[in-house]
Amino acid sequence: MRTRNLLAATGKTVAVAAMLFWSLFPIAFIVMSSLKPGQDIFAVPPRYVFEPTFEHYVSLWQQWGAFFDGLLNSTIITAGATVIAIAGSTFAGYVYSRNSSRMLDASVLFLIVVRLIPPIVVTLPLFPIVNVLGLNDTHAIMMVLYATFFVSLGTVLMRTFIDQIPRELDEAAEIDGAGRLTVLRRVIVPLAAPGILAVAVFVVVFAWNEYLFAFIFTSTRAKTAPLVISEMIGSIDGVDWGILFAASTVQLAPVLLFVVFMNRYLVAGLTAGATKG
Repeated sequence: MRTRNLLAATGKTVAVAAMLFWSLFPIAFIVMSSLKPGQDIFAVPPRYVFEPTFEHYVSLWQQWGAFFDGLLNSTIITAGATVIAIAGSTFAGYVYSRNSSRMLDASVLFLIVVRLIPPIVVTLPLFPIVNVLGLNDTHAIMMVLYATFFVSLGTVLMRTFIDQIPRELDEAAEIDGAGRLTVLRRVIVPLAAPGILAVAVFVVVFAWNEYLFAFIFTSTRAKTAPLVISEMIGSIDGVDWGILFAASTVQLAPVLLFVVFMNRYLVAGLTAGATKG
């Protein structure tokens, strides 16, 4: 029995170690490569002991000012998309949680099905419409697209969180004269804050890293950081891998820190509805 438990513990340890290696090695490789001298990045055998240098970050600042403009655009678009998605998901989640009908129940399935559709299927028909409206290459259209793409999942998550809030609290507030909006603002939103933060995590990660929509709907004014990084790969002067790894590290750092800081809310979102009572 003791041998079996030891083998099971060893197996779990090996599995966790393999998953951590699979997840963390690419990040470690990018960060380490951004600090290596150019000739050491792809040295064979790999050099894990080296004298760090920030020359690639200096070159990134000097040669790729567009990348930092892209970071600013990414920040603006991500913040706007997150606010829109949270507002839409909270309102819709409240409606789904506090009302019941065949049409509403059927539309929940529709929300899930829509989320499963590949983005490219929706993107191509939207392009001529956006072009006619003159919204191409604007922050506004990117905010709306990102928020719309994620509001379906956000609605399902918010419905699950709001379902856990007793209806008696709504009724007590209404008896005191509160309207629906007041109930939502003063009762539901504070108690469903973990759900709102979970939705925010999902939207931020998606919007910050998204490439397809940015590639199709932006060109100069609203170009995001992932799009600029792709231009570094396709540079006519060849790929400067040191600068590319430096840009990838800078682009990765904010969202990685955000996810680490908001980890417990991300877990809450992933496990929402797993238990009842």
